[in-house]
Amino acid sequence: MKAEVLKNNIKIGLNIVEKVVGKNISLPILDNVLINTEDNFLLLTATDLETAIKYWVLAKNTKKGKIVVPVRFLANFVSLLLEEKISLEEKKQNLLLECKNYKTQIQGFNPEDFPIIPEVKDYEFLMIDNKSFCNGLAQIVDVASTSQARPEISGIYLLFSQNTLKIAATDSFRLAEKTISVENKNKKNYAIILPQKSVREIINTLGEKDGDLKICFSGNQTLFEFPIKEMNHPQVQIFSRLIEGEYPNYQEIIPKKFKTHIVAKKEEFLNHIKAASLFSGKINEIKFNVDPVKKNIEISAHNPDIGESKSSLPTKIEGEPIEISFNHKFLIDGILNIKSSELALDLNGEDGPCILKPIGDSSYIYVVMPIKST
Repeated sequence: MKAEVLKNNIKIGLNIVEKVVGKNISLPILDNVLINTEDNFLLLTATDLETAIKYWVLAKNTKKGKIVVPVRFLANFVSLLLEEKISLEEKKQNLLLECKNYKTQIQGFNPEDFPIIPEVKDYEFLMIDNKSFCNGLAQIVDVASTSQARPEISGIYLLFSQNTLKIAATDSFRLAEKTISVENKNKKNYAIILPQKSVREIINTLGEKDGDLKICFSGNQTLFEFPIKEMNHPQVQIFSRLIEGEYPNYQEIIPKKFKTHIVAKKEEFLNHIKAASLFSGKINEIKFNVDPVKKNIEISAHNPDIGESKSSLPTKIEGEPIEISFNHKFLIDGILNIKSSELALDLNGEDGPCILKPIGDSSYIYVVMPIKST
């Protein structure tokens, strides 16, 4: 292998693929990046066996070949170079890097030991606006369970239908759902469960890119592909294994009616909750005393080791009075993912599921269970 690349181009590629790499004691080959020539590109590949990333870097290739080298070491070294162009050459499983003021040799490994990334064959695909997709994932991903006791709810559920994509996650205490418009020309529904890590890689790698994202469905894996602008060629591909199992029918727990309806300014509501949270105890409990007559919410918390706090929030309230307690962390997480300046909080008694949603935007809902007051 022998090639010449622009330093900034390969630096960007290495920074992207290294994100998927974790310290793997049992399989140290996974700490590396596979570099190989492909037409007018260098192809960088990294994987943790659950998620894989391929990134194409424009290059002037004079000799075909491939090599495997430690990805973080190479990324750190390349980032320190000031020269614009870098020459890369493989010799006896060593990577030789050369530019104006540097001549470096990095010990590599046998490329045949690097895991094969299964090709996506016989796939069906659809196109979706990339930023809308990534923003939707970002609103949902933190709600998924961190426990592996029920693997299906440790992932993010995606349901593609003819006109919409629904993204959902739950940890049994709360649930978030985002709906995005999508044109599914196949007129076929696709339901998949993605691991959290894969979703975070998609957000981190593609989140700021404008354009359409190609999503390919094939058996037990899904491929996300973003193209190089003005070229009919991928720039980055993210492969993800799917979580097996059936996602719970979460629609059943979303209340269709409510007993108390609150409309509040997002930032004001959030500040009152954050202030009360400083006085909460081990279970993060804060209490709401909702008075529809006075149009006021009293938000309080008590901790015998710190003290107590009470604040009054005048706001719009309809329906029944109620005293109810929440885990403040769950409330704050939901509020932070609301993009509008006003929000609605619908309550269904002191034990029923409650809904947080933006005013003027029906595409996002956040369901949270109250906690039993202490």
